[in-house]
Amino acid sequence: MMQHRYVGPEEPVEVNLTKQGDAWTHDGHRLELHGERLKITLADGTVHLAHAAKTGDVWWVHLNGHTFRWERMEPGATSSGHDGGLAAPMPGKVLEVLVDVGQSVTAGDALMVLEAMKMEHRIVATSGGVVTAVHFQANDQVAQGAALLSIEESN
Repeated sequence: MMQHRYVGPEEPVEVNLTKQGDAWTHDGHRLELHGERLKITLADGTVHLAHAAKTGDVWWVHLNGHTFRWERMEPGATSSGHDGGLAAPMPGKVLEVLVDVGQSVTAGDALMVLEAMKMEHRIVATSGGVVTAVHFQANDQVAQGAALLSIEESN
């Protein structure tokens, strides 16, 4: 599962997409990329074709006269071992810590917000468990790969 943020004319909307073969799905909707064309099959069977272009980590989708911006929200890279630690995907500054030691979390829960390259990046839990350590606080600078926090995964 991959968490994405759709940024439209209103507030951003976060969705979790599930990879199924060469397609991504969400609530019965299916997205397939064919070159620069995006085939969108809605749950009711309606098919739409859109133009898609990627700039950096952002996808720009042009559909029916509207432009939508999609960006992937990076989960922290899990460390090796059994501690479930999460690492900074890039160097940056901690803007906000969203969890406390001892707090139970589920996969997809936002744990921390980093600022890197003038953009906010949410660090999300890759699995459920209990937060056992928070290694950085708001305003701390972190290097790429730095262990941000640790989660003891639940079985």
